[in-house]
Amino acid sequence: MNKYIRWIKLGLFVLCLVPVAGLAWLYYNTTHGLEPDLGANPLEYLTHGTGTWTINFIMLTLCITPARKLLGMPWLIQMRKMLGLFAFFYGCLHFTCWLWFDKQFIWSDMGADILKRKFVTAGMVALALMLPLALTSTTWAIRKMGGKRWQALHRLIYVTGIAAVIHYIWLVKADLKAPLQYAAIVAVLLGYRVFEWARKRSAASANRPAPQAG
Repeated sequence: MNKYIRWIKLGLFVLCLVPVAGLAWLYYNTTHGLEPDLGANPLEYLTHGTGTWTINFIMLTLCITPARKLLGMPWLIQMRKMLGLFAFFYGCLHFTCWLWFDKQFIWSDMGADILKRKFVTAGMVALALMLPLALTSTTWAIRKMGGKRWQALHRLIYVTGIAAVIHYIWLVKADLKAPLQYAAIVAVLLGYRVFEWARKRSAASANRPAPQAG
């Protein structure tokens, strides 16, 4: 399998670019009067589209660990970093769309929104948590931090997933079908990790030698 990893990574990289390429194509059509376009509110479409793909990539990143274990495909772990970085990439696009189209780069308005509108606060928390994960995604960072500290830091992806779902729920307010579906996915993925942690802890306790009688 190792000899195919390079090509799998290349194919995954291309697939990860498809959403932003599709949005760019629709934006071009909209600005040139072509069909199909972004609809009546193209700026809102771009903002929501980049947000949807951000949470999609967060979910995909969280799926890697259970998928590799349940399917017996350890090589999947090599795809996790790319998916995580694309989650951050689309998150940055989502933030830029909001800052550009909604706030028009007025930083004081942005700050006021973060403090006053709770869905914006949750979204900024999710993006802020992804920043250290992206910055420490290199092999150099793993060596510098040490494996245990690096793993502890990268557990922030769990909080990121929760914050992203809360951001979505508070954003839509009324039609909660889609955000609750994401909430269910996060619950299952984090529940699996809790179950595995409890199972390993129980097995370790069972294998621990019994204390000798005095």
